[in-house]
Amino acid sequence: MFADQLGPHFLDAPDQPVLLVESKAVFRRRVFHRQKAHLVLSALRHRAREGDVRLVKAETYAEAVSNPGRARPEPITVCHPTSRAARGLVTRLPNVEMLPPRGFVTAPGDFVTWAGGRDHLRLEDFYRYARQRHDVLMEGSEPAGGRWNLDADNREPPPRGAERLGVPAPPPIVEDEIDEEVRADLDRWEREDGITFVGNDGPRMFPVTRREALARLRHFVEHRLPVFGPHEDAMLAGDFQMAHSMLSPAINLGLLDPLEVIERADQAYRSGAAPLASVEGFVRQILGWRDFIWHLYWYFEPGYRAVNELHARRELPKWFAELDADAVEARCLSDVLAGVRDRGWVHHIPRLMVLGNYAMQRGWRPGVVADWFHRCFVDGYEWVMTANVVGMSQFADGGRMSTKPYAAGGSYVNRMSDYCGGCRYDPKVRSGDDACPYTAGYWSFLARHEQALAGNHRMRQPLRGLHRLHDLDALLEQEKARGSRAP
Repeated sequence: MFADQLGPHFLDAPDQPVLLVESKAVFRRRVFHRQKAHLVLSALRHRAREGDVRLVKAETYAEAVSNPGRARPEPITVCHPTSRAARGLVTRLPNVEMLPPRGFVTAPGDFVTWAGGRDHLRLEDFYRYARQRHDVLMEGSEPAGGRWNLDADNREPPPRGAERLGVPAPPPIVEDEIDEEVRADLDRWEREDGITFVGNDGPRMFPVTRREALARLRHFVEHRLPVFGPHEDAMLAGDFQMAHSMLSPAINLGLLDPLEVIERADQAYRSGAAPLASVEGFVRQILGWRDFIWHLYWYFEPGYRAVNELHARRELPKWFAELDADAVEARCLSDVLAGVRDRGWVHHIPRLMVLGNYAMQRGWRPGVVADWFHRCFVDGYEWVMTANVVGMSQFADGGRMSTKPYAAGGSYVNRMSDYCGGCRYDPKVRSGDDACPYTAGYWSFLARHEQALAGNHRMRQPLRGLHRLHDLDALLEQEKARGSRAP
């Protein structure tokens, strides 16, 4: 079992012998967030205490599997891994049989059949297909409540004047001796092996065992899911969790089967414990978006990660790459970058509309941005971030999976958060000392890519507005002078 395949749904029987590999080479190749490295190693070592499990610590997977501690190599099976590199490794190893993928809902063959012949692949179309295919939130052949999409009910700004949503926090994580051992090993690797990390160490915030993951799932469905929907796109500086499930790290480690998560949410709606809008919004994230992104990783060509239709060529500035939130004055970006630095997690709107939006406005290389998200988020994997960042966040594929760039100015941040009230920049101002970097960056982005976006019907109105700006030339000079400086 790979380190993201740790749950019982990856086994054919509860007592099946398991081989786990802890590879130090993985941490030599990339500079991961310190808390991500801790989470993965803690999960592996906790899983090694359960059942008939052999944990082999080696430099590489190939070394461990070729000589897993016994005189004669035994036949090994493994579920289809989640990256092309890992799949290539599996196909090269002797005595290893690769099984179909698990840990996702829609089968690859079903996705290929659905996608065949479509010029553009859209989440909404796939999501409706998956709802019908798996009979989730359905009433016969019709969607529960008569509507497929309840996004209109789930886009409310944060409650006026609130510092927090006031929902119960998830059950706390209690670290144990394995966590202490992991922390000591990571410290030693940094001192003696030249392995480096980014971000701050801190108390473990996410599950590493199935018991912890199930406790989080139960708590979310009972206490947080009922109020999840309305403010799922909102941001509050004093409440990074809002009502989000924070289950993505556990699901992506394989500790929870996404189908059981979906079924719990569906049952909450059927029993009247949670309103349809909240349940639909949550199910859309798991059954729809998560599966969609997984399948696009394999459906798109291997070189998709390198596509760059908007010709974004700038490198990540040092302050961003190193999570130096203290160098940033823009309150929203500083707070979100600090969240990545301090816990390796922020919810989907800060990822898309604060971090990704800023990167796209500045023209940073999309593949490098995707790699940064992969390394710096505790739930980040190559399959998670490739289409999410390259296609959706950076619009680098020209619209193969998104209908328009997710570009927005300070007015969006002001409407959906409480960040602007305490910021030195003004979201209504686009040029001058107090010009909002997002507002100015938005118009600069449109001007830079006007020709490329001219044929997109969803961008016609913004592009018309571009030529009504009396200070456009000054704005563009201002943004050119800003360069890669922290805003």
